[in-house]
Amino acid sequence: MAMTLAEIKNLKKQLGITNAHLADISGVPLSTIQKVLGNTTSAPRQKTLRKLETALLSEYNHSGIPTSVSSAKEIKEQNLLKEAPAPYHTSTDPGRIHTIQDYYALPADRRAELIDGVFYDMAAPDGIHQDILLILGSMFRDHIRKNKGECKVYVAPRDVQLDPGDDKTIVQPDILIVCDRNKITDRCIIGAPDFIAEILSPSTREKDLHLKAAKYACSGVREYWIIDPEKRIVLVYFFAESRFPACYTFADTIPVEIWDGQLRIDFGEISKEIAWQFE
Repeated sequence: MAMTLAEIKNLKKQLGITNAHLADISGVPLSTIQKVLGNTTSAPRQKTLRKLETALLSEYNHSGIPTSVSSAKEIKEQNLLKEAPAPYHTSTDPGRIHTIQDYYALPADRRAELIDGVFYDMAAPDGIHQDILLILGSMFRDHIRKNKGECKVYVAPRDVQLDPGDDKTIVQPDILIVCDRNKITDRCIIGAPDFIAEILSPSTREKDLHLKAAKYACSGVREYWIIDPEKRIVLVYFFAESRFPACYTFADTIPVEIWDGQLRIDFGEISKEIAWQFE
């Protein structure tokens, strides 16, 4: 039984692979994948969908999740296609694709992100999350000031429209650095930041690890850090050079690649500052 486009998207998200990687393993041009998965092609060719399905199933069987799974039917039966987190909808139509206009019409007290036309509620961050956010933000700001740099650092909430041509996605990264000031407006950042860091929480883990990582890679974000306070690790993607992340612990010193390692973040020192919250 062939997979539907929605099922292909879900499996791709579960595997956590980017459009560029999918193009490599399927042989389908990256531009075609972006159109098909971005819903800009109203009727994608079945031949293209089958190539994507075959590549994803092959990747799935080599991912360490049940090696006996070999077909879309088996995946459905074993309930391995996980649904996205429950979205917050502003209308009674749960199938509606929302736009930036809908996003800015949300109630003032509602914090959400809009990704591919779907709203995702955002819970208030906990204490550890806030501590790491403020410590890192200060380190980045101090480095920029010390070197009289042009980059600007922002911490959440700050709206980012990753792609000026995409009116269905607005995100609020925990930390972002923008070095092209032409992207900065009063309302939001328009265009991909140079650097983004997300601090994982139980409610955002899957979104930050998979959905947003793919969006950041495809939009042109140069460097992406995923900080996991629970496991005390940091995944660092430098998309300009590799699609695979480097993995650091909270005892390591991590170079900031967008600045060629001129700034190095000592997570051992950060750990000392937040250690009391783990006691």
